[in-house]
Amino acid sequence: MSDKILVVDDEKSISKIIAYNLKKEGYEVLCADDGEMGLQLALSEKPDLILLDIMMPKMDGYEVCRKIREQSNVPIIMLTARADEVDKVNGLEIGADDYVTKPFGNRELIARVKAHLRRSSGNTKSSSKINSLSKNFEEFGEITIDFDRYEVYKRGEVLDLTNREYDLLKFLAQRQSQIFTREALLEKVWGFEYFGDVRAVDVTIRRLREKIEDDPGKPKFIITKRGIGYYFTSQ
Repeated sequence: MSDKILVVDDEKSISKIIAYNLKKEGYEVLCADDGEMGLQLALSEKPDLILLDIMMPKMDGYEVCRKIREQSNVPIIMLTARADEVDKVNGLEIGADDYVTKPFGNRELIARVKAHLRRSSGNTKSSSKINSLSKNFEEFGEITIDFDRYEVYKRGEVLDLTNREYDLLKFLAQRQSQIFTREALLEKVWGFEYFGDVRAVDVTIRRLREKIEDDPGKPKFIITKRGIGYYFTSQ
């Protein structure tokens, strides 16, 4: 069965082109031309990934993303006509996994779609506690990462992480005590065309701390090295 992708964009000419190119890649595609319809389809059709425009009638992309995140961890890629970093950071703040700035190339968009679907395909969370682990897991103090299932646990309780949060935690945890600058994390974890958008790292670190730390204000896992960047420790 092919992956199902929901395209939410009020510019029908753009959504038609996106849908055409996605269908050529073998994906099933649903389209919505306003935020309310997009939210309805996101919750009823349960797509495998959502491409979500920001500026739309009835309900903007930020609000749609916020409401989806209340019920689902489906990968969300924001589509924005603005290059303003504030727009990008706002999307990441409320739980989007990624963003692309219009106009974008088809190859770039398809590459990002495939990358997010590949990461989410192994994510089969069905319980709030560990039932069993795959053979490919590692423990970092109170944190357990199951690499085959793309799941992270703290004291046996599954953590509800987005793809990007999982990727960042995995990268840091597998390189304990190594300090990485924001620019290095952008290159290693985000990739693509993220050069200069270092606030995306800070936003994702903050969201991760809210989920894995007992006291996000006094983190014991993800530590800030003032003036340099971040590192992970399980000691």
